[in-house]
Amino acid sequence: MFDSPLFSLPKLRLLMHSILVLYSRTLLIIIQFSCLNLCCKCRISLFSTASFYISGHNLIDWLLFMNAALLAYKTVPGTKKLKKLVHLALQFLAMFLCLIGLWAVWKFHDERKIDHLYTLHSWMGLTCIIFFSLQWATGFWTFWYPGGSRSGRASLLPWHVFFGIFIYALAIATSVSGLLEKSIFMQSAKMIGRFSTEAMFMNSLGMLLLVLGALVILAIVSPGPGKIETYRGSSE
Repeated sequence: MFDSPLFSLPKLRLLMHSILVLYSRTLLIIIQFSCLNLCCKCRISLFSTASFYISGHNLIDWLLFMNAALLAYKTVPGTKKLKKLVHLALQFLAMFLCLIGLWAVWKFHDERKIDHLYTLHSWMGLTCIIFFSLQWATGFWTFWYPGGSRSGRASLLPWHVFFGIFIYALAIATSVSGLLEKSIFMQSAKMIGRFSTEAMFMNSLGMLLLVLGALVILAIVSPGPGKIETYRGSSE
């Protein structure tokens, strides 16, 4: 897989990134309409509808910005410092949107008299936000300002990459578990049937999110052109 020239060509790499962005935005539009549809179907108040809509919108935008940030080093032209700045800024925007989404979810629960933090989905989401914030703060302190020593950055980099991929995978899993939770709650309340259009739609949306996660992680772990030549040379 790593010997394939697919990821070594800048134009094809840019094309793959564009496809991922388009794929993410399509998912976002679908979720926007699905949030409004579910709110209307469940007869949720205007304030709750806005909170529910904002939470779904911002949490998926969080994934979108995470996609772009994770791929910044492979898709953004320019110096390493510029790529690092873009990566850092996009992750900050992702964290900001995530906090707005969390606030909207909290307000929605308060409006609907729903308990907080009692499901696996909520625990996963809170864990993801805490890890994501710590990851960003550690990366900013070590790789940007004030910056660690060369040896310190070198020893932390593999762990930074690992936890970045782990947090992204956790964010995808949290989103999918949220769809599952909502589907089960609505089926239990007889709002939708097990094989209804809404249930099949949420299942399909979950599968699309998993495919998105797989494509992004594949793009991350695939080496750049120089590394591919290194692998080829070491195997000969």
